[in-house]
Amino acid sequence: MGVPSDDAETQRLEMLERWERAAAGWRRRAGQVRGWGMPVSSWMIEQLALAPGQRVLELAAGPGDTGFLAAELVRPGGTLISSDAAEAMLAVARDRAAELGLDNVEFKRLELEWIDLPTAAVDAVLCRFAVMLSVDPAAAMREMRRVLRPGGRLSLAVWDIPARNPWATIPSQAMIELGYSSPPDPNAPGMFALSDAAQLRELLAEAGFVDVVVEPLEAPRSSASASAFVEETFDCSQLFASAFAALSEPERSEVRRRITSLLEPYIAEDGSIVLPGSALGAAADA
Repeated sequence: MGVPSDDAETQRLEMLERWERAAAGWRRRAGQVRGWGMPVSSWMIEQLALAPGQRVLELAAGPGDTGFLAAELVRPGGTLISSDAAEAMLAVARDRAAELGLDNVEFKRLELEWIDLPTAAVDAVLCRFAVMLSVDPAAAMREMRRVLRPGGRLSLAVWDIPARNPWATIPSQAMIELGYSSPPDPNAPGMFALSDAAQLRELLAEAGFVDVVVEPLEAPRSSASASAFVEETFDCSQLFASAFAALSEPERSEVRRRITSLLEPYIAEDGSIVLPGSALGAAADA
């Protein structure tokens, strides 16, 4: 069953608004976000076998890290289109590209489900940790297939099941256990909406992709301390930050204590934390 059109549009607008608000936190944490995501980004880039002169599209680029790796590999003569639906995120990516001295990057506001590019316009498409947030991931994948030239290559990543990603589930678990949040709708767009590898493979095949590969990828997340982990979560998760902001000070203290308790198995003697993480990487030919 599809999402009713009015509900779908509401979900899109709400999600876009969250990402516009989230950009400031992602800017502050850009270095950490890059480090956390690098194992997945590296795998994605390897799948594309890029060559000089190619045109690469990164969708939902956020700070742009994965695409910037591609931009280096398509020189000379090649171009990266770094895109996001949120203008504030595009601003972060522009600034980071300037810091890196990249001069072969175009920036464009694009939606996942209707990519404003001609058919067969690019040689490769990248999309890290975004398509599972789409209201209609099947439509997004069809659009990715449409803009790829014949023989082009797609590489994307989504999050694996919740049990393999305690870094993502612990903050919401604390809020739910304390009665300050409700469990998420399992049928709504969200981090784990495409955590079934078979479903992901099927969606790509139905969109017209061939030779689909889906692999689990380790994506651990480290923090200096439990309190640092909480602050990082504020910056990188608008859903958590908004719910937390609505609490009283005693309630916030209670949430912090519960998160620290749930983190206990992962805290080293020096107070630092390494939390397991797992993604699904997918690659396919157009």
